[in-house]
Amino acid sequence: MPARKSAPRKARKATKWVYLFNGGRAEGSAKMRELLGGKGAGLAEMTNAGLPVPPGFTITTQACNAYFAKGRTLPTGLWEQIEACLAKVERSTGKRLGDPANPLLVSVRSGAAMSMPGMMDTVLNLGLNDATRDGLAALTGNERFAWDAHRRFLSMFGRIVLDIPGEKFEHRLDEKKRASGARTDADLPPGALRDLVREYREIVKRETKRDFPDDPRAQLRAAIEAVFKSWFGRRAVDYRNTFKIPHDLGTAVSVVTMVFGNMGDGSGTGVAFTRDPNTGEKTLYGEYLLNAQGEDVVAGIRTPDKISTLKARLPAVYKQFEAIAKRLEKHYRDAQDLEFTIERGTLYMLQTRSAKRTAAAAVKMATDMVAERLITKEEAIGRVDPAQVVQLLLPHFDPAAVKRARAEGRYLAKGLNAAPGGATGRAVFDANRAAELRGLDLAVVLVRPETSPDDFHGMVAATGILTARGGSTSHAAVVARGLGLPCVSGCEALTIDLERRQMRVGDTAIREGDPISIDGTTGEVFAGEIPTVPARFREMADLRALLGWADRVRRLGTWANADTPEECALARELGAEGVGLARTEHMFRQANRLPIVQDMILADTLEGRKAALAKLLPIQQGDFREMLRAMDGLPVIIRLIDPPLHEFLREFADVHVELAVARAKGEKVSGDDRRVRLAHRLKQLHEDNPMLGLRGCRLLLVYPEVLEMQVRAILGAAADVAERGGRPKPEIMMPLVAVMGEMDRLEAEVRRVAKEVEAERGRKIPFHFGTMIEIPRAALIADQIAAKAEFFSFGTNDLTQTTLGISRDDAQKSFLTRYVEQQVIPDDPFHVLDREGVGALITMAVEKGRTARPNLKVGICGEHGGDPSSIAFCDAAGLDYVSASAYRVPVARLAAAQAALKSAQGDR
Repeated sequence: MPARKSAPRKARKATKWVYLFNGGRAEGSAKMRELLGGKGAGLAEMTNAGLPVPPGFTITTQACNAYFAKGRTLPTGLWEQIEACLAKVERSTGKRLGDPANPLLVSVRSGAAMSMPGMMDTVLNLGLNDATRDGLAALTGNERFAWDAHRRFLSMFGRIVLDIPGEKFEHRLDEKKRASGARTDADLPPGALRDLVREYREIVKRETKRDFPDDPRAQLRAAIEAVFKSWFGRRAVDYRNTFKIPHDLGTAVSVVTMVFGNMGDGSGTGVAFTRDPNTGEKTLYGEYLLNAQGEDVVAGIRTPDKISTLKARLPAVYKQFEAIAKRLEKHYRDAQDLEFTIERGTLYMLQTRSAKRTAAAAVKMATDMVAERLITKEEAIGRVDPAQVVQLLLPHFDPAAVKRARAEGRYLAKGLNAAPGGATGRAVFDANRAAELRGLDLAVVLVRPETSPDDFHGMVAATGILTARGGSTSHAAVVARGLGLPCVSGCEALTIDLERRQMRVGDTAIREGDPISIDGTTGEVFAGEIPTVPARFREMADLRALLGWADRVRRLGTWANADTPEECALARELGAEGVGLARTEHMFRQANRLPIVQDMILADTLEGRKAALAKLLPIQQGDFREMLRAMDGLPVIIRLIDPPLHEFLREFADVHVELAVARAKGEKVSGDDRRVRLAHRLKQLHEDNPMLGLRGCRLLLVYPEVLEMQVRAILGAAADVAERGGRPKPEIMMPLVAVMGEMDRLEAEVRRVAKEVEAERGRKIPFHFGTMIEIPRAALIADQIAAKAEFFSFGTNDLTQTTLGISRDDAQKSFLTRYVEQQVIPDDPFHVLDREGVGALITMAVEKGRTARPNLKVGICGEHGGDPSSIAFCDAAGLDYVSASAYRVPVARLAAAQAALKSAQGDR
């Protein structure tokens, strides 16, 4: 039989790497953000909307990832597609890349799907060489403009593509300005610019051993690769690590026809927001510079003018821009960050993206847009990052202390209020030093002439940022707002000497290490430290409204960890629905109680311990009474003593040294001497691993008189409150339970004491009995434990330690931070819940516990109770509540609502 012919294979469809936007039509759209990046998607959307966008094309994020997958080689077919799109742009503009008679110049811009302002690279004025520069001068009749564009291109290409330190170009520029008597770049005469072009070429030749590449296509290819490479530059990686952005997204590259803001006073460039990114006010906010290019505004090279003044200078342009801004905000239903250039009176839009904003602005924008019927309440809940709520509740400078600082002559200067909040710390003048001091747990304020993307690692390490140059849309301001850091920019009264590591204001010198304070809300700078005062939650109407909407959506309860009546009152004001953890040992450490606790520990007999505990009983009962009153009608979970006893004797750790010194001096030291008893007791209590030793319920079983005193204090306090018409809801929690033998004995003892107290008080005292789950074995036998316990509270701090087999404090000092940096683990497990390990134990314990007791109440009370990612897990795992520190209760309220909304969307 003849062989059967195989069917012809279908030709494999070539990957589309490049998308064109040109002449009012674009191949992409806003829905293609992951493929085109935020910048590319915005350019495509604006083009399709008929807005004035220069022609160009976007190379996809897929191409970037393919570039790295192929060993930093352009993927097959990419360059051919670039050439094809470039030809279409040339036909549309009537210009050609490299044509001396009518040269096309382009910008090569980065743009990831997630906004990363200033963290990757951009090259402007690409396509210039001596011939095209001369052609540009002849075409425009503006020789100065052509030389200015050329020197800018040489320095930017040299720095970004050829990896030459930017200082080498900047020093020449500064020297030329001094020699020419020019105050700013715009004041340099054509002759000085001509000299700079020659000198910049010499720098390139000296640094690279090669001539500057003058072939425009070679320039384009090298610039595209440089932008791809910037995806894994240090600042971009640091930024993604800080904001938990995946490293596998890649960046798109947009190649856009150049329009020029440096062609005289009828030209300019700027950055603007459709609403104030600091306050959220519905007003056009931004800055611009005439006769400048975009890098001048963002880099802070010159301090720009407010966007409102453009109305008087170029009224037609301002009116057109204002209309476009309103249109884009309505289209995207969110505040927009806009970049624009004016070339000889003609407006061009270069970018639109969702605006970075402060915490206060995020909340106000969200609530205002609901009132304007632009978004729904559910959308408003999703618009605010829960971490931003923490920023709103941070302390701010004490007005009285600020007034005193002025009177003492410590006021230094005032700049632009670029990002709100108060910050105090040691002045440092470079990013590396800031990062070093952060490792030593020292607060620093980073002081720079202006910041650049290369300073990011120092910015994230600082408590605040101060710059001498730059406006409220400069790199420093935008990044500070994203990080939630106070920032004062454009403080022109400062003279910063980086070599001497100092700054001067008039006759006052601030040297590195000297404390300074900056107020990003007012723009003021002070020498020395200024104390802070708590935020006023009651006055935050917008935040309270947003959290009210969140409360109607969330399923999880939000409780607080609180140890004093004052903390309870604060937690309740911030929306806590109960106390999930009251730590009785914190009360023992107060000055009037600690000596009694120490007497109890030093007692050699049961009678001696009971005598000390009898003194503690009324004090502890008073504590609990006030806490139950503060939380009247709401549950208060009180954990019995947890830490090992030696922690209450820390101040006597060197008592053996004291004894040795005393004996050496000839003092008579008898066995009754308190120091001798202390040394003996410390030796008895010593453990090699005290956190896994005699603590928690083990301590309560070895010393049941402690348990009895604490239970009596709790129930006695509840009776006191009830007798005065209150509604106390005490819940008694056992720490560190691991085996059922412990649980049986603990429950029996608590019930016995409860019956005695009820008999003594002549009334029933309702309470709940439960336990922490913080040992893996407890999670494994949760069904048995639930037979006795009415509630579980997962102590995720200890549960994480015992599950991973690491000590939190030791691990964070030695290897845990490095593990996160090197991506051995995705997050610090003490900050973000380890879902695969600790989370699996929690899920199992909940299922087992509710099998035995269907109405079992379950929550967590570790630090994870205030972490949004961990809260989302708790919602999915079916917990009843999360408990966090008081100031994180609003965070939990919002995060729990977002988790519920996300879950509901997934169910559809």
